[in-house]
Amino acid sequence: MTYSRSSLFATAVLCGLFAVPAARVAAQQSTPAPSAGTAAQDDQDPLKRKRSDKETLDARKEYRQELKGAYKSWLEQDVSYIITDEERRAFKSLSNDEERESFIENFWLRRNPNPDSPENEFRDEHYRRIQYANDHFAAGKPGWKTDRGHIYIAFGAPDSKESHPSGGAYQRPIEEGGGQTSTFPFETWHYRYLEGIGDNIDIEFVDTCQCGDYHFTIDRSEKDALLRVPGAGLTQSEEMGMSKKADRFKGGGESLGLGPQASGQNTKEFDRIELAAKLFAPPPIKFTDLEGFISEHTILTGPPLPFDVRTDFVRVTESTVLVPVTVQLRNRDLTFVTKDGVSSASVNILGKVTTLTHKTVQSFESTVSVQEPAELLEKALDSKNIYWQALPLLPGLYRIDIAIKDVNNPDHVGLYGRGINVPTFDDEKLSTSSLILSDNLTPVDSHSVGTGTCVIGDIKICPRVQTTPTTPVSYKRNQNLAFWMQVYNLGIDEQSKSNLAKVTYQITDSTTNSVIFEKEMESKELGSHSSQLTVEKLLPIAGLQPGKYKVTIKVNDTISKQEIAQSAPFVVE
Repeated sequence: MTYSRSSLFATAVLCGLFAVPAARVAAQQSTPAPSAGTAAQDDQDPLKRKRSDKETLDARKEYRQELKGAYKSWLEQDVSYIITDEERRAFKSLSNDEERESFIENFWLRRNPNPDSPENEFRDEHYRRIQYANDHFAAGKPGWKTDRGHIYIAFGAPDSKESHPSGGAYQRPIEEGGGQTSTFPFETWHYRYLEGIGDNIDIEFVDTCQCGDYHFTIDRSEKDALLRVPGAGLTQSEEMGMSKKADRFKGGGESLGLGPQASGQNTKEFDRIELAAKLFAPPPIKFTDLEGFISEHTILTGPPLPFDVRTDFVRVTESTVLVPVTVQLRNRDLTFVTKDGVSSASVNILGKVTTLTHKTVQSFESTVSVQEPAELLEKALDSKNIYWQALPLLPGLYRIDIAIKDVNNPDHVGLYGRGINVPTFDDEKLSTSSLILSDNLTPVDSHSVGTGTCVIGDIKICPRVQTTPTTPVSYKRNQNLAFWMQVYNLGIDEQSKSNLAKVTYQITDSTTNSVIFEKEMESKELGSHSSQLTVEKLLPIAGLQPGKYKVTIKVNDTISKQEIAQSAPFVVE
């Protein structure tokens, strides 16, 4: 019998179709039946089943990742230099946000020098130092991340400082070998006393990259720019032929070379290592743990005493925002009492910041007094007075309540309450602080940085306060217009370690939308190596006609390809 090729192919396919099910049946018949133990295991509650090693490891990784957002930033940025290892481990072991909030509250309470006060001086000073470090020590990274920022945050300002910002010619002291050389930029900070460390502490920082990034060093020869240049920058001993420059590189912690005090300096190598370990260790907690919490204050009620409130936002770290609260009072609304030719009024101010769950996170209280000569009281009634308080807060939603009582008329009280949304300043996103308008802008001395009324960093600027959020502030033509704003997260060029952005500020006539005044500058003019800049200006407005205006600050970052702008309206009367 003869078959065609197509018939043979069809026959093979049909055989295959029947062969596959037969093989599958045989395989199923050869598979052993599950044992009773296996069946019981399959029926077991999966929640009670023992985890495998891989599942346990994955669960631990997932647990460690639960610490994120504001709490992670608080641990790794805000308190990274002052938290102890035990506290760090304890914070990481907490399982929910309520426990973390309680931990943070007690963390600051343990360090409060005056636990009975509603204000925490240690916490406020800590965030002031972070703000100062960001303003003065930034170098391609936030100032708090630098070595100078670390030391400043931990110990405050030095008692004295020797600064060589340009390096150059340097006459070595005899303990460093004598002779003249050329140096990189460097600074030496001197502290008369540091608790737990010792007396007369000198801390040296060197900028070997000449990019503004001063790093801590225990090697005093590191600032010598001619250290590895043959025949240059010789020490006194080398100039006299008593030693060779090659002798400097025979081991040891420093490369100062031989000299009259060389042997004595070498024996202090371990002292310098010990000093470094103490400087960068968390400071000890001075105050015992506290079980109680700050007592709640009762908000007053009564006839309305009108006052105005303004809140601003200034970044300290990614997870902490400084919230300046400005309270404005009109003399005409206060009760004055005249005695011995002096008219005086006084008010008690109580403020409280709470979370959405009614937990108090900040509170403040103070007394504001006003005194005027009796014969000038009528004229002074048109004046205004302000109370200012800066509060460090985590990003999020809060409610702020303020109560004011007239001391000379106890039944005369005023209440204020509203929600505030403290913003998150993402490290990757170009952002700004609030744009603050004032009529004066005053630099403060080094001892007053970050302290006192209306002081933000090294500038004193008292905000103008609107009567309502939609009402612009007003100026008279004989006054000045001052404005202040910080810019965060500018891009930094990897090669030059410098920023590259255009900053433009302008005044616009709101009626005609025409630009009255405009000024453009490069970001390098405000600080070349910093990712954070401060734009501040004091302008006379005598040339402006009465009307409505707007001040606008624009930032165009060439490196990160981002733009941002802030505006604030004002009226000239």
